[in-house]
Amino acid sequence: MSIFTGNIDLHKINDRNKNTLCEWIGIEVIEFGDDYLKAKMPIDHRTVQPLRIVNGGAYCVLAESIGSTAANLCLDREKSVAVGLDINANHIRSAHEGNGYVYGIAKPIHLGRTTQVWEIRITDEHDKLCCISRLTMAVIELKKDERNFNSPKV
Repeated sequence: MSIFTGNIDLHKINDRNKNTLCEWIGIEVIEFGDDYLKAKMPIDHRTVQPLRIVNGGAYCVLAESIGSTAANLCLDREKSVAVGLDINANHIRSAHEGNGYVYGIAKPIHLGRTTQVWEIRITDEHDKLCCISRLTMAVIELKKDERNFNSPKV
């Protein structure tokens, strides 16, 4: 049984990310299952640091982007929204420019009424762990007058 509410449309999710940091650095949501969401991010001039390896901040952007998207897909967006509360990341292995993509898979650790905790594992093209991140989301109930401020459902 899926943890996500409604139907997931990857095209709509990626469309919603247009004109955001996700589009700017090339993050694309590519897959989902009953309990996970997966995205890829290119290893190129937008995501590397001067040593030509993925910048730790880029890993955090990928982790927060995929985790936040997954968190909100678990909610009735007419009633609540999930926003980032805390993120940490452990950088395990370097991923070098010219080696394609890194892939982030977000899976829930805790899905509560007021908080969610997500684990995001980021791997390289050879499925070797590059970064592991934990993202805590605050679930905020929307007041009746705030319920139309949300972006389109995905």
